[in-house]
Amino acid sequence: MNKLSLALMTIAAMMLASCSTEGERSGSRELVIFHAGSLAVPLRQIADEFEKEHSGVRVLLEAAGSRACARKIADLDRWCDVMASADYTVIDELLIPEHADWNIRFAGNEMAIVYHDKSRGSDEINVENWHELLLRDGVAFGRSDPDSDPCGYRAVLAMKLAGMYYGMEGLSAQLLEKDTEYIRPKETDLLALLETGTIDFIFLYRSVAQQHGLDYLLLPDEINLKSPEFAKVYKAVSVEISGREPGTTITKRGAPMVYGVTIPKNAPDPSLALEFVRFLLDVDKGLTIMERNGQPPLVPSPTDTYDKLPDELKGFALPPGPVS
Repeated sequence: MNKLSLALMTIAAMMLASCSTEGERSGSRELVIFHAGSLAVPLRQIADEFEKEHSGVRVLLEAAGSRACARKIADLDRWCDVMASADYTVIDELLIPEHADWNIRFAGNEMAIVYHDKSRGSDEINVENWHELLLRDGVAFGRSDPDSDPCGYRAVLAMKLAGMYYGMEGLSAQLLEKDTEYIRPKETDLLALLETGTIDFIFLYRSVAQQHGLDYLLLPDEINLKSPEFAKVYKAVSVEISGREPGTTITKRGAPMVYGVTIPKNAPDPSLALEFVRFLLDVDKGLTIMERNGQPPLVPSPTDTYDKLPDELKGFALPPGPVS
């Protein structure tokens, strides 16, 4: 072997070793999280804190409507480590048992009418006239797609509850027929339309308004889908949305808002996913961040999948109670 060949082999070996060492030094474990758009702000903050405690870990967040997130897993065979839904029943209906084993309920929220100071009618909106204002010519409002996003079907349910609350038959039909061109896949897609003045109001979660510094009108508890004490009132209304299989539908009845989280069966790094879920549900860590962002913690809450939970997570849930 001549000196030139030997030198080239030595250089190649050194480069390979250097690349290997550099890969070990910079190669991070990646954690992929599919999540509801309304969780974008708190999950980014939680991910940042999690990365500080777990050197070499990189958390990748992918937001979409909760039902769209579930369909990525169930229909498109996309993999992720954690799935966090704005409605825990999305996990029950679209992922369990084929794609996930368990579901933990962890936070609440409420529907609100969101706007800013340049919205037409922002200086006069109140709890008694908001529905009349939204129906006014020249005023536009947006909502998200019920088939993609829990905020979308919750907006429909809130409209129907408003008709009951104000004693106005046909109110929800009028609201549902207006401004349909401003329906978007997830609730946070509507924020740009609001900021540009394309629309004036949004049916949106209070937490998102709070996180983005927007004005909002709090709706009565009989309408806002927040309070467990009005569960029977909420249950009186329903909406049909797309089902698990093409051409099928699911009837969604009104219910208090509850977020859910799971680790799908196809999680590439289930041990790291488990660490993240524990961090998320820790009252001194993730749940503190959730509450700071306007989403009150509900841990521990009952789950029908309690027996399927990893032992490390059973302290964050309760066995199912009697059926009411």
